[in-house]
Amino acid sequence: MEIIIEKSKDLPIQKSAIEIVERKGLGHPDTLCDRAAEELSIAFSQYYLKKFGRVLHHNIDKCLLVGGRSEVCFGGGEVTTPIQLIIVGRAVETVGNEKAPLETIARETTHKWLRERMRCLEPEKNVVVETKIRTGSVDLRATFDSSIPLANDTSIGVGFSPLTETESLVSLTEQFLNSPEVKQAYPMVGEDIKIMGIRIHDHINLTIAIAFISKFISSKEEYFKIKTKLLEYIQAFVKKLMTREVTITINAADNYDKNIYYLTVTGTSAECGDDGQVGRGNRANGLITPYRPMTLEATAGKNPITHTGKLYNLAANEISTEITKNPDFSEAECYLVSQIGKPITEPQLVHVKIHSSLAKKSAEKKCIDIIQKHLGQMPQLWADILERRYSLF
Repeated sequence: MEIIIEKSKDLPIQKSAIEIVERKGLGHPDTLCDRAAEELSIAFSQYYLKKFGRVLHHNIDKCLLVGGRSEVCFGGGEVTTPIQLIIVGRAVETVGNEKAPLETIARETTHKWLRERMRCLEPEKNVVVETKIRTGSVDLRATFDSSIPLANDTSIGVGFSPLTETESLVSLTEQFLNSPEVKQAYPMVGEDIKIMGIRIHDHINLTIAIAFISKFISSKEEYFKIKTKLLEYIQAFVKKLMTREVTITINAADNYDKNIYYLTVTGTSAECGDDGQVGRGNRANGLITPYRPMTLEATAGKNPITHTGKLYNLAANEISTEITKNPDFSEAECYLVSQIGKPITEPQLVHVKIHSSLAKKSAEKKCIDIIQKHLGQMPQLWADILERRYSLF
């Protein structure tokens, strides 16, 4: 295992002239795909534990959402063609004479979490769940049969810390808009929320897309009045977080004169306007950050025992975060690379880039201690993943 600690010469992101940060909320079609994959991985893991005493091999990390069709009007509307979720992956289906009811688990699991998270979506009526799940290959199933799990992929995990003001603002604003507090005050705010944040020097622009729910709005006049009040509500929230100047735009494509507005029956554009796919949304820290190190690896749906595409992204974020808890480190980036068939605790490369006031030797020792601690804990991560203690997207 190669461990390289390097003092970065790059300008810290918070001191750069430009930042671009995006977050897709819990009702966005891409996030729905991530959630479908991850909830199914958890459901399969829990079934295997209960039935066979251990988590068996599976990877349910491919999911496609085919948007439906709807007819929407102020005060109501209906979904005329249901949303289709096509879930694809590999999983152990038969052990001895026992056969796991994978399709039933997939359908019931998906409808259950959709009911819990999407207030105005009727899953059994509005969503068709289709599964294409097959048995995994022998070599990948074998990676489970080891005292220390063996990596079932050659993957990259990336993490960084701390979040900048812009990154925190984008994340917290989406979470606020999808909180019970906002849904109670503004029930017409749907779960499909996307925020694009741009910082140019000291000024931040937030462009917020919100799928408004039609049954709570009686007319276009009311729609635009609600938008104005909601804007003031968000501005008050943002003001508590920021000293910088922040400009906020809601549903930028709206046009009063041309009768253009973002109105949905269910609170998600998946009902008509958009499709979705696993891995196209937020990274493991819940953000899309093109000015930061990123991996295209999708964390959702990968098994929590051996798949380093999931585990290494979590560990890289944990390592970076713990390093920057020390005031001698102002910024950290962590890159982990696995090698298929090798123990998950032994990546072929660990590369950490830091901004630190410490001497090189002292900084290296502190970083290596933290790295080894988190690599050693990796075989136990699966239990916390099943308890949903990590945000994966």
